[in-house]
Amino acid sequence: MTSPAFEEAQSIPVDFTGEGADRSPELHWSGAPEQTRSFVLICDDPDAPGKKPFVHWIVYQIDPKATMISEGIPNAEKMDIPVRLIQGVNSFGEIGYRGPMPPKGHGWHRYFFKLYALDCELNVQAGASREELLEKMEGHILAESRLMGKYRREFGQSAA
Repeated sequence: MTSPAFEEAQSIPVDFTGEGADRSPELHWSGAPEQTRSFVLICDDPDAPGKKPFVHWIVYQIDPKATMISEGIPNAEKMDIPVRLIQGVNSFGEIGYRGPMPPKGHGWHRYFFKLYALDCELNVQAGASREELLEKMEGHILAESRLMGKYRREFGQSAA
């Protein structure tokens, strides 16, 4: 998986964070198995305080013919254009994307955009949680890809 917004292990531009426009980044992928029936995308921060990764974005039932998600996907439960998808609830308790915004002075956080190719469409309603999706995905993952970006907020500094 790649993005024109940032490269693997590089800083996520401020426009894609809570300090900027808070837009979802454009993502591209290729090489999905022929048996793929849908994709799931989960973006989370394992460096956030707490026991579980902090979830920033959940997207599922992504069209199996898709090879990208456009920048700035609206925070709506369902979409058909430009690609069919359903969005889940992030750790902010909202539908859609919310970008990086770690606590000031907490150092660099890693944000993993993980894409899963599934052999089925999940029977899950809009607004699903990370845990619900991971449970339903069990035994159906054909392939997995990821892209990791970093971001930090320091005292007296508004961008990474």
